[in-house]
Amino acid sequence: MDFVKGNERRYDLIVWDWDGTIMDSTPTIVECIQQACRDLNFPVPEDSIASYVIGLGIDDSLRRVLPDVEPVHFPKLIDRFRYHYLARDHELDLFHGMRELLEALRSHGFLLGVATGKPRRGLNRSLDFHQLGHLFHGTRTADESFSKPHPAMLFDLSDSLKVPVRRMLMIGDTTHDLEMADAAGVDAIAVTYGAHPENALRAAKALICVNNVEELASWLAQNSVIPQKESM
Repeated sequence: MDFVKGNERRYDLIVWDWDGTIMDSTPTIVECIQQACRDLNFPVPEDSIASYVIGLGIDDSLRRVLPDVEPVHFPKLIDRFRYHYLARDHELDLFHGMRELLEALRSHGFLLGVATGKPRRGLNRSLDFHQLGHLFHGTRTADESFSKPHPAMLFDLSDSLKVPVRRMLMIGDTTHDLEMADAAGVDAIAVTYGAHPENALRAAKALICVNNVEELASWLAQNSVIPQKESM
């Protein structure tokens, strides 16, 4: 990854969503939501509905997927979802080129963070399994903050890492990520290879939509610093 020569960083902290952005997990999450509903004889959501809630905290996800189901049933539904997901999460992998991109950004001195709808236990398990924990300077999960699109996770990372929001960049695959970034005053990039369709992402506020990790790496190499000719 070769960066454009510049004398000032445009961003100091790059914050990532996890599922559908770093991890190729969208189809598995959709299938696990659907199977959990089948287990308890609840209406089974279509793929488009189940994928739309990815990125939210689990309680918010269930309320949107099953608006007519009493919340008293959610704990059992969560248990069934986790049962199916834990049986398969070891099969999940990073998107092609993602590990190399994260390592390159870290080696060039960028701070890296995660803001995810996953619970803390789930994120830590995934970080440990894929040996990525050493790359991130700070992480926030939905069970220790407000769920997206509330901006709290970004504000928490800004405070803990001492980086103002104007020097942060959010990267995610859902409109929840983009709305969170907008609410926090943080620039955002949308990736179209995850949970939400490209037309929905393009309608939200993002600097750019990219179609794969290679395009994302190219954009970051060209735009993460201010070229010298712009700062003269």
